Amino acid sequence: MLTFDPATHADTDAIADLIVSIQREEFGLPITRDDQPDLTDIDGYYRTGQGDFWVARQRGRIVGTIALKDIGGGIGALRKMFVHRDWRGSRPSVAAGLLDVLERTARKRGFGSLYLGTTARFLAAHRFYEKHGFTVVDPERLPAMFPRMAVDTRFYRRDL
Repeated sequence: MLTFDPATHADTDAIADLIVSIQREEFGLPITRDDQPDLTDIDGYYRTGQGDFWVARQRGRIVGTIALKDIGGGIGALRKMFVHRDWRGSRPSVAAGLLDVLERTARKRGFGSLYLGTTARFLAAHRFYEKHGFTVVDPERLPAMFPRMAVDTRFYRRDL
């Protein structure tokens, strides 16, 4: 059974392993766990303000992640959306389920818009975000407090 739950401290290693393996092994990005200190302090980084972090589980195994970072002014940054390759395009959709949880929570918590950054290599992610109402944003139009990763080259926005 597929579930979508808030991440726990006990999930930290499994979350980092999933994310780093996708970044490095599938897409060849030169990024490590040490380059992403937010992965070792999910509560301190994502659960400040109105932010949060969720995982998708299948029979107890983490198969997807998504985070909402509160960057102030009713604006959220969608971060760390990753789905294990065996669960992409699955029915029910892991990615759509994670995004739904994030968007419903963001609306309830008073967010008016979401921004995200991704790499040029994540072409399927571009299609997914555009299908779900996100539009491309020029990097110069990002909010000043938007947390940019060095590998991000494409940015999106969605009003809630």
